[in-house]
Amino acid sequence: MSIYSTPLQVGYFLALVMALSFWYRGWREERLSDGLLGWVLFMLAMEMQDYTFGFSGINILWEELNGFPRGVSLLFGPVIYFYLRAQVNRSFHLSWQHLIHLLPWFLFFSVDLYFFVQGKYVVQWWQGSNAFRWTEELHGLFNYLSYAFYFTMSLNLYRRYRKWATHQYSDQEVISFKWFRNFIFLMIFGMLFKVIMFALDAIFDWDFYQDWWWNLGLVAITFYVGIQGYAQLQPVHISFANSGNAVPQPDREPDKSDDVSEWQDKITAYMMEHKPYLNAQLTLRDLAALLHTNPTTLSSAINQNFNKNFNDFINSYRVEEFLKRLNQTEYRHFTLLALALDCGFNSKATFNRAFRKITGKSPVEFRNGYGV
Repeated sequence: MSIYSTPLQVGYFLALVMALSFWYRGWREERLSDGLLGWVLFMLAMEMQDYTFGFSGINILWEELNGFPRGVSLLFGPVIYFYLRAQVNRSFHLSWQHLIHLLPWFLFFSVDLYFFVQGKYVVQWWQGSNAFRWTEELHGLFNYLSYAFYFTMSLNLYRRYRKWATHQYSDQEVISFKWFRNFIFLMIFGMLFKVIMFALDAIFDWDFYQDWWWNLGLVAITFYVGIQGYAQLQPVHISFANSGNAVPQPDREPDKSDDVSEWQDKITAYMMEHKPYLNAQLTLRDLAALLHTNPTTLSSAINQNFNKNFNDFINSYRVEEFLKRLNQTEYRHFTLLALALDCGFNSKATFNRAFRKITGKSPVEFRNGYGV
């Protein structure tokens, strides 16, 4: 055991254990996103493997397995992107056409495998040739292009999903925006850190021990992705299709006539009488079913009649209900958070954000200002 080998060993084996855990849960619950996140953890283990073995004094990778194609950098981008797609859309499935995203990795894998199976002397000849150096340069270029392309795609997916969710869910943490954001940026940081360390190594000709630092960064990423990823809520019904429109579009433009005002009256009457907003998990689809219509029509009616998206519309009723109860004697023993949860909010952060957006004050400032 040493300060160099122990952290890498812990991170390496944690990544493998978490990968198995995700694969098992994905198989048990038939959830593609878990399976793909398992592959992300497995690839993190493969990224750490060379240095974990090296600092541990295990030389099999450079002796018996010298030349075996074990690089996975070209798989990171596609797998991360497809994980995010599967996470926000339970109906998303991989098909044969998606294999084209693995083609760059497969080409480089095939070249290395071709020389590896011919024996160690052929591998040594290949690794000493100019063609090998050119192939390595090309591989590095493809890595950078892959990172740039798929991380850009992932960020665009995140932005569109976040915009779409405001029109679909009253509970904006149905899939944590913080987890999505942190996961994407952490993976970008991890890859950039590795690239920067490689560049500095090429400039200053660092020794083997300096490469320990970027591997230690991968250990930290493994802990966060493994533990936080496993703890995320996994909604059964979520179907962001990643189409061009993040906002639901009606099949036709609603008539600006009596039908529109009838929808306004119908929605308002139902909200006042049945108070569906008290359900913290209320979705656009749920409310549409209660009103005997479809989500697209209801979303359009809310947007046009109330000038709000679904999330703001529902939260406005929750804040109004909170303000009513705040002045009622029977709720005086409630804390502000307990009262907010009773009015349909699902967390303190969501409540504070919605309350300030509607009233311009924090709940505490509002209560103190009115002497409640």
